[in-house]
Amino acid sequence: MGAPAGRRTRRAAAPPQRQARPPPARGAGAVTLHVFSIPLRTRFRGITVREGVLLRGEAGWGEWSPFLEYDPDVARPWLACAEEAAAGDWPQPVRDRVPVNVTVPATDPEHAHRIVRSGGCTTAKVKVAETGQTLADDEARLEAVRDALGRDGLVRIDANGAWGVDEAVRAIALLDRAAGGLEYAEQPCASVEELAAVRRRVDVPVAADESIRRAADPYRVRDLEAADIAVLKVQPLGGVRACLRIAEDIGLPVVVSSAVESSVGIAAGVALAAALPELPHACGLATVQLLSDDLVTAPLLPVDGALPVTRPDVDPAALARLAAAPERVDHWQRRLAAVRQDRPS
Repeated sequence: MGAPAGRRTRRAAAPPQRQARPPPARGAGAVTLHVFSIPLRTRFRGITVREGVLLRGEAGWGEWSPFLEYDPDVARPWLACAEEAAAGDWPQPVRDRVPVNVTVPATDPEHAHRIVRSGGCTTAKVKVAETGQTLADDEARLEAVRDALGRDGLVRIDANGAWGVDEAVRAIALLDRAAGGLEYAEQPCASVEELAAVRRRVDVPVAADESIRRAADPYRVRDLEAADIAVLKVQPLGGVRACLRIAEDIGLPVVVSSAVESSVGIAAGVALAAALPELPHACGLATVQLLSDDLVTAPLLPVDGALPVTRPDVDPAALARLAAAPERVDHWQRRLAAVRQDRPS
């Protein structure tokens, strides 16, 4: 089989740059707070309900939805992203549509096939290396995804850092065959050093996600030539403008991905993707499909494999329908107070 689309081209490392930090948030006076709770259609990332907060500021709404296990230090850039959105502080777009992939959880092959066929996309991102599952389960899922996409679709995998180096090399080779060619493998191992080792032993391009957004120095991925693609998520990295600076400094093609937000949060990811000078890959922003409901009048769902560059209107009826229980509201208020209290001046 010939090399599928997406096989990598090596590039020289860019000169070192300063460490990325989230910018001071504008519009920090956002005061209106709504805590939401949305059931997921399928268990994803170990959760069945997505909780978070909508903040309303001078220019609109922002979403703050750090996962429940995140401490205030980790949740702080997520808040900067929400406040940036509430202040309307997004750059001008250079495109009006953003190509996206359908996201396939670590589910059975039949369900994976249905998700892809109904997803409206020609690229699929498939979760692999789920705890309690085997490599054979992943192979079967990828075969089903390829069947649903057809020969011309693109398939990428995401292992969330679950493999060791030797395990990743073996798994990527097997899953590359099962998928009829992989566009890339996202975060096959946990550390940057492991990513670099895997990248030198496989033909499939390697993408870095956690090694950028959870790293003290996100540019080590570049400096160690550990990845071919940078996956950027606007909430964990502090907002659209912070991500644009990282994209410029890291010197790699960028895929913008979601943190399983409502359409309010997804709109920030779309704003980033729309502002990037180049966008060679579909983005992982079609995850509203994973939710059973949404907070806006017109959810950001793909049409012909793309999302429109727009800012959806929050639906007051949905805010009421999806309001969290009082004890969860208290929980989120305490989290927000802790993050704001510990924020550097």
